[in-house]
Amino acid sequence: MKFKVVISAPYFQPVLSEYQQVFDAHDIEVVLPTVHEKLSEEELLRYLPDADGILCGDDRITERVLAACPKLKVISKWGTGIDSIDREAAARRGIPVKNTPNAFTDSVADLVLGFMLCFAKKIPWADRDVRAGQWMNKQKGVSLGECTLGLLGLGNIGKAVAGRAKSFGMPILGYDAVQPSEEFLQTVGMECVPLEQLLAQADFLSLHCTLNDSTRHILNRERLALMKPTAVVINTARGALIDEQALTEALTTGKIFGVALDVFEVEPLPEQSPLRKLQNVLLSPHNANASPSAWKRVHENTLKNLLEGLGV
Repeated sequence: MKFKVVISAPYFQPVLSEYQQVFDAHDIEVVLPTVHEKLSEEELLRYLPDADGILCGDDRITERVLAACPKLKVISKWGTGIDSIDREAAARRGIPVKNTPNAFTDSVADLVLGFMLCFAKKIPWADRDVRAGQWMNKQKGVSLGECTLGLLGLGNIGKAVAGRAKSFGMPILGYDAVQPSEEFLQTVGMECVPLEQLLAQADFLSLHCTLNDSTRHILNRERLALMKPTAVVINTARGALIDEQALTEALTTGKIFGVALDVFEVEPLPEQSPLRKLQNVLLSPHNANASPSAWKRVHENTLKNLLEGLGV
């Protein structure tokens, strides 16, 4: 074989057979490691040192890993987020890091609205009551138009959430280091405010930041303390944006009302995590990208990126 490629992206591995002829046509040997969500440094060091390329998920491709991979020509990330890849170390070695920008914007934004509706109308709790025979335990809900949405991060997904929230008549506040255009702000009726004001006024706070040194634990104990006791936090971005220990304390002491999480500091969510036991928590298994049509688009673009990086 001319090339050796490691495929560790959990969403691509099950559909490999659909694209096997492409790999065969370009004389590419495929290595399929066993993956539970993502590969660690040690696991990558087991599979990657003699590979020409990797089609990866959220694997920890660090300086240490890259230093051990002299043949590596390309890192093709399945999806958008590349915060688990040391891009500076890759650039120093001339290794391109390719992804699919804006891959799952609509799917993620839809989940955010779904989470908000669940809390606003108490849908999961009403369902549990009926199943338990508690017909008269009427849940007290609100309309989304009565709630202020706070968006922490105003990239493609944050903007898509704002557009959807506008249709429900929600007042929208936003915070980002890079402010959207005045035209967009007027179109959705959003006001950009300081972070402290955003936290203090939001009934729903939805996180849409990229993860880096400045945003890691951006929602910590001190900032959670600024929020309303009736507020709900939603995170569909990266788990480490929130200090989960501080979040658990805020939930159990009534500092905030609830949380909906699709991402976590440690994934899969550990069995001993206290978040599993709290009744004011909605959990999803890092599945906001659930859209078969979007998956197919990302499969094809990720493969294209890989082949381009290999020079074929």
